[in-house]
Amino acid sequence: MTDWPALSSFWSTLMSHTDVREWLLVLLSPVFLVLIAIECWGLRSRGLYDWRDSFDSLNLGGVYALLDVLFLAFGVLPAMTWLSQWRLATIEITPWSFAALFLGVEFCYYWFHRASHRIRWFWCAHVVHHGSEHMNFTTALRQSWLYAFAGNWLFYLPMVWLGFDPRWVMFALAISLAYQFFVHTQWVGRLPAPIEFIFNTPSHHRAHHGRNPIYIDRNYGGMLIVFDRLFGTFVPENEAVDYGLVHPVHSHNPLWLTVHEWVAMVRDVCRPGPLPDRLKHLWAPPEWQRPRDNAPHASERPSRPHDASCP
Repeated sequence: MTDWPALSSFWSTLMSHTDVREWLLVLLSPVFLVLIAIECWGLRSRGLYDWRDSFDSLNLGGVYALLDVLFLAFGVLPAMTWLSQWRLATIEITPWSFAALFLGVEFCYYWFHRASHRIRWFWCAHVVHHGSEHMNFTTALRQSWLYAFAGNWLFYLPMVWLGFDPRWVMFALAISLAYQFFVHTQWVGRLPAPIEFIFNTPSHHRAHHGRNPIYIDRNYGGMLIVFDRLFGTFVPENEAVDYGLVHPVHSHNPLWLTVHEWVAMVRDVCRPGPLPDRLKHLWAPPEWQRPRDNAPHASERPSRPHDASCP
């Protein structure tokens, strides 16, 4: 029997620890679902949706959205608030300071995203997002339930240390994440050159999700693409994109989709050998293996574009 008083008490506690800023992505869920339905109908003749794949993404995304609020309320925000005792200044939010905050969060996001591809510990969480072999709006929702455990929030601590309120920092990140929903599509081709130069666009992000050798570990930007251009990680979408992982995971079990790379990493660490080499699996790039069994990160087979007309 459901313990309604306990659920009511938990809900009251959760609401007392959060405000509307933490619920942004959850509140936008109906908008996302409507757009998914419109895209699915509009692209029905192109075969860009697979119902099992889309259900996996929706399942993972729905649980992630709720867990993210819980982690924010009871873990991330308390930790950030504790750190804020040692902030360099107290920065009040105005239109100009929020613009500076947003630019700083985008900079932090770039390095979080880059680390999530080049450090295996963070890749263990981020790999979930790249598991789909389709590019559509449901792919945007495919997120790991273990992001907070992996420590993605650590990348935004510098903004708190500088003097921004933790809730505003996470709100700026939520805006960027909401924007990124719209770049997971094949419905939109290239946009006007000034937009493509400054912003992350569907074209840029399609390339990011490619396992073609030319696209692997490129285009890390959130809402902006300028940091990729600045740090040499930008690549344009020039050849048809083969979506998904170099080593695909053929499962529809949401728990396995969440933990498979963690399990693989632990197995690598537990294999016999010198302790420094074993521990290196935690922070080395995902493709790194010990010298005797080195394996390439890029796929050696030819790409298999889902839509040869795109771009």
